[in-house]
Amino acid sequence: MRIHIIAGGRFRPGPERDLYERYAERINPKPLLKEARDSRALRAAIPKGALVAALDEKGKALSSRALAAKIGEWRGLGGRDLAFLIGGDDGLDEGVLKGAGLVLSLGSMTWPHLLARGMLAEQLYRAQCILSGHPYHRQ
Repeated sequence: MRIHIIAGGRFRPGPERDLYERYAERINPKPLLKEARDSRALRAAIPKGALVAALDEKGKALSSRALAAKIGEWRGLGGRDLAFLIGGDDGLDEGVLKGAGLVLSLGSMTWPHLLARGMLAEQLYRAQCILSGHPYHRQ
């Protein structure tokens, strides 16, 4: 299953990008990162037929194990693409949120969209480790 991270705004070099790259490099295959300037571009970047998870502070907070189980469930459906959507400074619009199969929260705090990319990449790496039995995740 190919993972796409489609995010609003520009992702310039800096510590946030370094954090994202640190974890994205560990994911096999590495997620495809796409930038979108607005909701229309964000929707257009979603691969046809992809399962969609949108990140939003009002979404469902899952444990790392629960996220891994959900990804495992999606893999079992035989889908080719899984797209995670991250909004820009103003978040995602209601149309994007309503079209998502899962609206996911990284917690009840509000996180900068640039930092959310690194946090998502770490959780995707962690989920991959959980699903493969790798000892990265300790519980």
